[in-house]
Order: sequence, then C-alpha cells, then structure tokens
Amino acid sequence: MKVLDQYVARTVIGGTLMALLVLGALLAFVDFVSEIGDVGKGQYGILEAIAYVILSLPKRLYDLFPTAVLLGSLLSLGALAGNSELIVMRAAGVSIARIVRSVLQAGVVLVILVLLVGELMVPPSERKAQTVRAAALKQNISLGAQHGFWVKDGARVMRVGRVYPDMQLGNLEIYQLDEEKKIAQVYFVKSARYLGNKWQLRNVDHSRINETGVSSTFMDYLEWTELFNPDLFNVVSVQPGNMSAIDLYKYSNYLADNQLDDSSYRLAFWIKVITPLSTLVMLIIALPFVFSSQRTGSSGSRVLLGLLLGIGFFILNRTMNHMGQVYGLHPLLSAAFPVVMVAILGGLSLKRIH
Repeated sequence: MKVLDQYVARTVIGGTLMALLVLGALLAFVDFVSEIGDVGKGQYGILEAIAYVILSLPKRLYDLFPTAVLLGSLLSLGALAGNSELIVMRAAGVSIARIVRSVLQAGVVLVILVLLVGELMVPPSERKAQTVRAAALKQNISLGAQHGFWVKDGARVMRVGRVYPDMQLGNLEIYQLDEEKKIAQVYFVKSARYLGNKWQLRNVDHSRINETGVSSTFMDYLEWTELFNPDLFNVVSVQPGNMSAIDLYKYSNYLADNQLDDSSYRLAFWIKVITPLSTLVMLIIALPFVFSSQRTGSSGSRVLLGLLLGIGFFILNRTMNHMGQVYGLHPLLSAAFPVVMVAILGGLSLKRIH
C-alpha cells in the first residue's frame, strides 16, 4: 500500500504544482501588464516592475493555491480514471475509502507546503515588493534593513520598522540633523499613530547630542504635527492579509488591549489558519467528480468544472468574510463556515459513491 500511497501522492502533488505554475504565470503576466502604466514615473522602470511582480508572486501563489489544488487534482486523478488505473486499483481490492485516504495523505503534504509559504515567504516578500515599488515611485523612500525602510524629509531622516494600514507605525528611529548635516537629536519610538492631523508617539527615548556629550530623556507620550506623509501609507503599509499568523495574533491582541478595533486582524488571523485546511477541502470536492465520471468527460470539461468550482468557493468565502464583519459575526465562524460547509457537501457526495 505504501507504493500506492506514493504513486497517488506524486500524481496529485505533480498535478497541483503544474496547475499552480500555469495559473501563476498567467497572473504574473497580468500583473506585469497592469504595472506598465506606472513605468516611467519617478525611477520606476521595467526592471523595477519585473522585480515587483516577482516579489509579489508568493502572495499570488498563496491565494491561488486552493484553486490550483482543485484543478490539479481533477486533472491528475481524472487522468488516472481515463487510463483505467482507478478501475484496476478497485479490481485489485483497493476500496474507494483507501484511495481517498491516499489522496488526503498527499493533501497533508500540500497543507504543510502552503503553510510554509504563507508564514515564511509571503510576509517578507510582499513587504519587500511594496518597498521596492515605493522606493522607485516615491524618491524620498529608500530601501533599508530587512524589516524596514528609510524616509528622508529635509533635515530629518527616519527608519520605519513597520507600517500598519490603520495609520500606525512601529519601531521608529528618527535622526534630526543640524546645519552641518551632523546628528543633533535621536528619537527611538516604539509606536506612532496618526490621529486628528497629529502624530501621537508613545514610549519615546530622546537623546540630544552636542559638544558636551549626550543627554537622554524618556517620554511616555509625545505629539508631533509633522513626521511621516500619511499619503505614503497606501504604498508601504502592511495589509492584514500579508502578515503572518503569529504577527496577526500578536497585533490583534495589542489592539484589543488598547481598546481598538481588531476585527479585521482577527478575521485575517483565522483566514490564515483556515486557508491551509481548504487544500484538503478542494481534494474532497474533486474526488466525487473523478469517481463518478471514471472514463467519461474530457480534460477540458474537468478544467472548466474546476474553474467554476474554484470561483464559486472563492466568491462564497469572500462573501462570508465580508458578511461576518458587517454583521459582527465571530471571525472564526466567518472564516471557517464556507470551508466546513463545502467539506460536508463533498463528504456526503463521496458517501454516495460505491
């Protein structure tokens, strides 16, 4: 049976990766065409557009993964059915339940793969992509450390560690230069929030540098009228969907502790948790169609069916996510309901196959 498990796993995983490659290439081409309109603005050229598309690709592949699993499994398992291999397996005494088990074992490997991509690749690559684009379009932004970027505004130079979409910055280093371009003051800021046309800085270490030495003070709270152009939030902010599950969990707890709205981050966290499981759900959806069709139906019809099912699941998922936020449903319910419902329907369909 191990040989059967390995054969089915190679077939399903190979089909999924092939579908992911095709879908990713198509979407990368579409993204590149959409970026052509910004080529020529500032320092944003063809090479920068290509770099942005490549760096954005892990996020696109992560979003496409459930659909790729559905298409890949329909095609690969459909090929087994078309070549009568499934019939041979069943004639050799292998039950449908045993074949389903082999397919789901392959699904576990795919779950681990999408989990690693979502947690380890998507956050840094998407952050780098946005920073590359911002650096080219906004000439006062420069690439800096792995987890931040630099902004120059007159005699002030800042390193911004994180930018969140709710007009909040994290881990700032602010260097104030004197007339001779020497560092006169340094601010280390834990967080800064733009509210009421003012910047509210919290946990500030302030150091003054002069000929006599360095003097330091600590302030719990400080207000500035000018710090960071709020318009730049649109190009460098870290969207909830691009953060790792761990960062989402920590940041939503931070918002809750400070009595701020954390609903979008809670929802994004549960979506991050549920998305890998949707890989298994896509396999459960595909199996009834493969077993029921056996040798009937062309690969073209299976592709069309897979696209329709994938689009339907995507629309249902997004609709439930938005409805959950509008009607105040628990984020776990909003994220898990479409997956659970489709899994139940797929399971019931599998039970009807003999």
